[in-house]
Amino acid sequence: MDHRLVAALLVLLGLLLSPAPAAAAAGDEEPLIRQVVGGADPLDNDLELDSQFLGFVQRFGKTYRDAEEHAHRLSVFKANLRRARRHQMLDPSAEHGVTKFSDLTPAEFRRTFLGLKTTRRSFLREMAESAHDAPVLPTDGLPEDFDWRDHGAVGPVKNQGSCGSCWSFSASGALEGANYLATGKMEVLSEQQLVDCDHECDPAEPDSCDAGCNGGLMTSAFSYLLKSGGLEREKDYPYTGKDGTCKFEKSKIAASVQNFSVVAVDEEQIAANLVKYGPLASEYN
Repeated sequence: MDHRLVAALLVLLGLLLSPAPAAAAAGDEEPLIRQVVGGADPLDNDLELDSQFLGFVQRFGKTYRDAEEHAHRLSVFKANLRRARRHQMLDPSAEHGVTKFSDLTPAEFRRTFLGLKTTRRSFLREMAESAHDAPVLPTDGLPEDFDWRDHGAVGPVKNQGSCGSCWSFSASGALEGANYLATGKMEVLSEQQLVDCDHECDPAEPDSCDAGCNGGLMTSAFSYLLKSGGLEREKDYPYTGKDGTCKFEKSKIAASVQNFSVVAVDEEQIAANLVKYGPLASEYN
């Protein structure tokens, strides 16, 4: 099977507390604060948390309308750090830090940045109806520890900003990995092309179309890429974090989709497809 196969899909990316430090997609974006929260004592100390919040406010230029809003954001910030510590304890290999989203509740983050237009049930049904199921792969002998970042198939971490374009980052990331496996070269691909140019609709629900910063689906994005021919490089079609006019140039295509399929929601099949075909487009829920 062609290594350019983009095996997809599980569910949309989006964490308030990033599991790794990220580089900004746009030059004027602030980088993340690398703040590993592995210890127990500092997060049990309100004075320490107050100090961390002050650093967070100064670092990211946060302003709040009044003392009540400031107090609310402080409480959300503390809750997020304590939640990050719990996650850290569950997975000691992970690293959680403070980002510019750390004063948002999970619900606020999903509403503002994920841009989901459908319910989870509808989302999964649309995925299942819009692509072929991936073939069942053998799972004997799968490695216990495998990370495509160690093999060059994962590009730099990006920042979608306040645009609900996570679906485009998920699709482009999967294609970056599949293209790397096919060519041996990492091409950092354009999410903005998808935001501006992809208005593909699910045939089962014509009103559910990819809509730039207002959300979309990875299956629809792959369908668009099959029709358009592929994605340009990010440097040729840079990310702006807002809806724009389509400026796609077919002569600048850097990676193409040959096929895509839906991986069964089964951990062993996910692992087998991940190892064989590269990074998967997925949703975090």
